[in-house]
Amino acid sequence: MRILLISDIHSNLEALDATLAAVPPHDVVVNLGDIVGYGASPNEVTQRVRELGGTLVRGNHDKVVAGLEDVQNFNPIAGLAALWNRGQLTSENMEWLKALPQGPITLTELPSVQFVHGSPEDEDRYVVTIQDALPPLIESDSSLTFFGHTHIQGAFLLRGGFAESMHPEYSSIGQSETSDLQLETGAHYMINPGSVGQPRDGDWRAAFAVFDSETRVVTFCRVPYDVRSAQDRIIAASLPARLATRLAAGR
Repeated sequence: MRILLISDIHSNLEALDATLAAVPPHDVVVNLGDIVGYGASPNEVTQRVRELGGTLVRGNHDKVVAGLEDVQNFNPIAGLAALWNRGQLTSENMEWLKALPQGPITLTELPSVQFVHGSPEDEDRYVVTIQDALPPLIESDSSLTFFGHTHIQGAFLLRGGFAESMHPEYSSIGQSETSDLQLETGAHYMINPGSVGQPRDGDWRAAFAVFDSETRVVTFCRVPYDVRSAQDRIIAASLPARLATRLAAGR
């Protein structure tokens, strides 16, 4: 089975469209949350995601935009964007967003693989460092966890009592590229496909991944997109300028 893994689109229509135009053949789609927030195309992105279908877990921005969690938990810029996104969504898209399930979620065909937004024990927890990843790597019953939330593409693994992190290496910062990770037998992994709509790993390109469960290869992907158009939408919506400028920096 080939699983397309997307996460953290954050209302960035241009990045999502570029991603969907570039995805390789796959059998199923898993969306790791944060469909909305930050960007200026919440309805268009939500509609695209609904049409794409597949398995979804909710993100923290999905919860706040849907009114399921207090916006006071966000920093001021994120909060302003969440409230703006909330005001833009149609009632139908809002109800759909409210119904997104909480992770972890598994697929019947792959019971040893779980999908979460933040971490298996806390959907809002950030797993950024190897110290963050150690508890779920050690304690989880699943040998493979796919997660989002941090907007940083890469993996953490635990084998034989030793833990390490890795990030894919690319040869450019402007072309479509892929990087393969062969999973080792007996190791436990937490893998982040990266953010489609607001990368924070220093690479501005939209990020996603594909997992082949038969070959046990994760293919990390980056694709360029029309950043200027995404920025123009944010400025035209009178959202904080920082949300536009950060897209070009990948931070």
